[in-house]
Amino acid sequence: MAIFQIEGGKKLSGVVQINTSKNSAVALICASLLNSGKTTLKQMPRIEEVNRLIEVLLSIGVSVSWSENNDLIIIPPKNLNLKNINTESALKTRSIIIFIGPLIHLFKTFYIPRAGGCALGKRTVRPHFFALERLGVKIETVKEAYKITSKALKNAEIVLYESGDTVTINTLLAAAKIKGKTTIKLASANYQVQDICLFLKKIGLHVEGIGTTTITIYGTPRINKTVVYYPSEDPIEAMLFLAIAATTNSSITIKRCPIDFLELELLKLEKMNFKYKILKRYKSKNNVTNLIDLKTNQSKLEALEEKIYARPFPGLNIDNLPFFVPIATQAKGQTLIHDWVFENRAIYYLELTKLGADIILADPHRVYINGPTKLKAAEVICPPALRPAAIIMIAMLAAKGTSLLRNVYSINRGYEDLSRRLKKLGARIEILEK
Repeated sequence: MAIFQIEGGKKLSGVVQINTSKNSAVALICASLLNSGKTTLKQMPRIEEVNRLIEVLLSIGVSVSWSENNDLIIIPPKNLNLKNINTESALKTRSIIIFIGPLIHLFKTFYIPRAGGCALGKRTVRPHFFALERLGVKIETVKEAYKITSKALKNAEIVLYESGDTVTINTLLAAAKIKGKTTIKLASANYQVQDICLFLKKIGLHVEGIGTTTITIYGTPRINKTVVYYPSEDPIEAMLFLAIAATTNSSITIKRCPIDFLELELLKLEKMNFKYKILKRYKSKNNVTNLIDLKTNQSKLEALEEKIYARPFPGLNIDNLPFFVPIATQAKGQTLIHDWVFENRAIYYLELTKLGADIILADPHRVYINGPTKLKAAEVICPPALRPAAIIMIAMLAAKGTSLLRNVYSINRGYEDLSRRLKKLGARIEILEK
């Protein structure tokens, strides 16, 4: 029940470095269950979402430890014990559903708690059911759990019901140990999916179509490797700091931004008259992800005439769309943001009106934002969703006066040691305990 106390309205400056991707991290933890050998995931983020999955792994008998360099070392036992699964931790993360893919190769019938995570309306898991049933998996919903039965697994050609990140990953993990060729069409090509494909190659699998919407994987029943993998940097965290710079009109340097997953976001910001300069281009430690260092400059923002909306990659990232809300409060003119994916998320955007933002809710998916607005301090309780909680914090950094943001667990789910990192940029932010 930690509280952020933020004295806003200050210009920020300095350097911040982007951490390993939250969404890649949780997917890779699940993927490690495919490997009978030792998996080392390098420089992993110490965030609450990762902590919950570690608690689940420990509860079923997996050896998990941190190194001094934030490397996560995972070694599965010969036999997992799902009867002792930490249900409380599992219910706090939507990523628990990705356990289905690897576990079907270890158990003919098993139960896992139902997916939790962000409260963003009706986030159906039916696409997972439809995809996995093509591989011979049957999933039933029983009370607060899923019953999974996998007695006759088979390779297949699969058309995904929706191009979702987690359903693509779950299907890849399920197909990884089914002998033969499985083709996944209308797959997500997003960064975390690419990370999983690269990890699967590391543990000896042949994967084609990485970064496209048709992925082919050739499964093998036994995987026993000692593997070290560097996950990619987080484009959503990079967008968080871009939004902070734009909303507070600050000049900061942001290092290790995965540019291939930010190009459209940066183009939209350019057209809003946001000023920045790319300082350096280079590769991530995985030798695949393209990174940049950039420096933001003070800007007089202008609203776009066109609506801002998200699409599956290579469109504007669905998780990055909310960050345009606080940015739009400081842009001259009216901005229309269309959040078509989630039923509830646009409603959370109205929380910024408590800070003085001029936001009109057109319907559960669309908001009009009029700017620029001088934001003012307020006391707000974090909604139970990561990105909506983060944009309230951004607005508080720009709002004159002292604000209180209560119950910041939602933010800690996805961002590591954020208050300290913001302090290094000159933000006046303190953590209070209730």
